[in-house]
Amino acid sequence: MNQPDDPENLEQLFHRLRTSTDGQQDVTVSDIFRAVGERSFGPVVLVAGLLVVAPLIGDIPGVPTLLGLLVLLTLGQLLFQRRSIWLPGAIANRRVKRAQLVKGLDWLDKPAAWLDRYTRPRLVWLTRGPGQYLMALECMSVAGAMPAMEVVPFSANGGGLSLMAFGLAIIARDGLLALIASVITVGTFWFIGSALLG
Repeated sequence: MNQPDDPENLEQLFHRLRTSTDGQQDVTVSDIFRAVGERSFGPVVLVAGLLVVAPLIGDIPGVPTLLGLLVLLTLGQLLFQRRSIWLPGAIANRRVKRAQLVKGLDWLDKPAAWLDRYTRPRLVWLTRGPGQYLMALECMSVAGAMPAMEVVPFSANGGGLSLMAFGLAIIARDGLLALIASVITVGTFWFIGSALLG
């Protein structure tokens, strides 16, 4: 799932996103892929979750659904053991203003620094072998529910947080964080179900 040059924490990931897009007015999905590593599945899931949670980006109508589709395509390819990630041009060329991206990252800097202090390799068996495929299936279930999350207020934040936690768990090889992400996922689906049925 990870590659040797993958970012190992959020600080490194944010640095890559800022520096690799410096000087651009708009940032495409393919630009983001190049920044985090086009063969890297963990960082892609993490970035998708971050963008859903980030103010000014995740609030744009259609963005959570687009990012959910991105996760489905990415992890679907992981399950079929592709060595690199392919995206259709309609997704790869979608753009967001770099100023919006940077503002979202700036807002996330402090919580990211806090998370980086507490994530580390532990319960690694949950992030390898069958564990990583189980995480992929959970992430795909969250991604598939993104259209419904755009209808239920605040639920997309839970979905984004779940993806972010799974992505960080993959990068940091943190099985405990993977368990926490699973709890967030269950809670988010419970919230959506209650809202739609209640």
